[in-house]
Amino acid sequence: MRGIRQILVAAIVVIVAQAQATAPALAQDRTVRLSAPAALVDSGLLQYALPRFSLKTQVKVQIVAPGEPAELALGDTGRAVFTGPAQVWRVEVLDADHAGADRLADWLASDVGLATITGYAPDGAAAFGPPEVVEAAPEEITVDTELARLGLAASEEHCGRCHVISEETRMTSIDSTPSFFLLRAFEDWQYRFEVFYVLNPHPAFTQVEEVTEPFPVSRPSPIVPVEMTLDELEAIVAYVAGLEPADLGAPLQHQ
Repeated sequence: MRGIRQILVAAIVVIVAQAQATAPALAQDRTVRLSAPAALVDSGLLQYALPRFSLKTQVKVQIVAPGEPAELALGDTGRAVFTGPAQVWRVEVLDADHAGADRLADWLASDVGLATITGYAPDGAAAFGPPEVVEAAPEEITVDTELARLGLAASEEHCGRCHVISEETRMTSIDSTPSFFLLRAFEDWQYRFEVFYVLNPHPAFTQVEEVTEPFPVSRPSPIVPVEMTLDELEAIVAYVAGLEPADLGAPLQHQ
């Protein structure tokens, strides 16, 4: 009986010790030191927005001057979270192991955080706005003219019986098959063309030299086979790269 009692006492001691060791860490994560320059502090934005964050998360935020110890910083480096006046403000986590700092950084970058920031209007007009979205530069596609010319010829020979491959073949294809212009509009168009011979229905009637296996004797091609080389396939991809993608219109809106 004494042995069991000693084991229980020892277990309780261990649990209490672990709780005491964990408590300071949890308390620490509940307070975030945020480094912010005087101009931002003087604007009143942080005094307006941060209490709303603390109310929702129970994480307190202590504002400190740049250069002082901090877990999070608002300034010129890190993830852009808001703009104004005449500056893009970015948030940077200085202590990756601090849960409270991560939580505040995510909140500043969230829709809720942004709505709080843009809702600050001390003079009746919003002083801060969303970060500017920089559009990616359009992809530059370099077309090998001679290879594309060979690709047009290969497309006419191997693909034209089913697909519209050019403006001149719009009336000579099967209506139910997508045109090259439509396929070119897909983001993964190049992948689709490079491996077309494994995408249905092509495996049933397509042979690519040194790539595909011959048709089984018991299952011949149901139509005159499409037989091409990898060089022809490369040329076809080069030809399609130079086509104007079809306009697919705006995405469907679901209500």
